[in-house]
Amino acid sequence: MRRFSQRQALVTLSDINITPLLDLAFVLLIIFVITTPMLTQSLELQLPAGGKLDKRQLDPQDVRTIEVQSDGLYRYERFKMSLPQIETELARSFQANPNLVVYIRADKNVVYDRVAAVLDRCERHNITRISLRTLPEGTR
Repeated sequence: MRRFSQRQALVTLSDINITPLLDLAFVLLIIFVITTPMLTQSLELQLPAGGKLDKRQLDPQDVRTIEVQSDGLYRYERFKMSLPQIETELARSFQANPNLVVYIRADKNVVYDRVAAVLDRCERHNITRISLRTLPEGTR
């Protein structure tokens, strides 16, 4: 009779309670839903006004974005980098993809030397498809 009671105890232990597992899955889902939009935001820049609305259709794989803040901070594809690091990444990207287009988003209060430095780095590697991003006229 004792053996029968031991088997009964083993049977009840084989049931897995999935409620805590589901709770964990839902918590992780909520965390990812909340944090994902924060990862895709770029710098808070005040772009200068002017220019026309860009209606060209470009392949997103061909576009690289460089952002320049007024305090001199550079970002390449949302990652903080120094100007030599950006130059290295641009050269590598252009070598892999000759259809590369560089978007330069600079704050309207940035010193022009910082934008000129980015343009110079692009010119060194024969990257000619460059777009200085502005706000279209009539938006603000």
